Amino acid sequence: MIDWARQIHVKNPAEIEIMQEAGRINATVHATVRELLKPGVTTADLNAAAEEVLRKHNAVSPFKNYPGPYPYPASITVCINEELVHGIPSKKRKMKEGDIVSIDCGTVFGGFVADSAFSAGVGKLSTASQKLLDVTEGALKAGIDKMRAGNRTGDVSAAIQKYVESRGFYVTREYTGHGVGRQMHEGPQVPNYGTPGRGLLLRPGVTIALEPMVLVGTEKTKVLADQWTVISADKSLTAHFEHSIAVTEGEPLILTVL
Repeated sequence: MIDWARQIHVKNPAEIEIMQEAGRINATVHATVRELLKPGVTTADLNAAAEEVLRKHNAVSPFKNYPGPYPYPASITVCINEELVHGIPSKKRKMKEGDIVSIDCGTVFGGFVADSAFSAGVGKLSTASQKLLDVTEGALKAGIDKMRAGNRTGDVSAAIQKYVESRGFYVTREYTGHGVGRQMHEGPQVPNYGTPGRGLLLRPGVTIALEPMVLVGTEKTKVLADQWTVISADKSLTAHFEHSIAVTEGEPLILTVL
């Protein structure tokens, strides 16, 4: 389903600056869509709002027409509750009070891609649902903290896995974080599980989209009949957070923020 460019591309400071601008646009899309997470709003409404922001900033989505079982038909993915990733927006799908909604958006600007995702509640969430969101976002922060020169991708993966599993949740084994830059999916793949000290050596200019995908009841997933939407195999709740990160000489640089 995913078209990978396996090469690892180290970015120079000028390219990182362009990726930051793409990231700011991506964050603007997220902020706009977040305001629409209300009962009765359709997932197609969210996609339309995202596309309007992209047009305003002379940007496009790398998701739209992405190759797969058939070209992906929207500019963002929208997943609700048991849907983990790649959910297709629909005029028929309306959000309800208490839903967990996960939004994934990519932005192409100046020849570079920014990619990020967030999960949020519609109205008031149950305590269990809020814990899932908190753990998934915390896992992303734990992974980002390991995105430092001299570490390896296995250190990042292991930190995410430990954070999630120590709190009683599961990480998917089938979908991963990835390098990002001139293409949405570059090398390396960065799973949400791994072994410290293994994998690619991180150095300044490496840019990776980290994306913990967390499930309540199982690590197993399945793909729905639309051939894109991935759900938890037991239909338990899921959540998804993602940022594009650059390794620097010092602190990790989050590219996909306002």
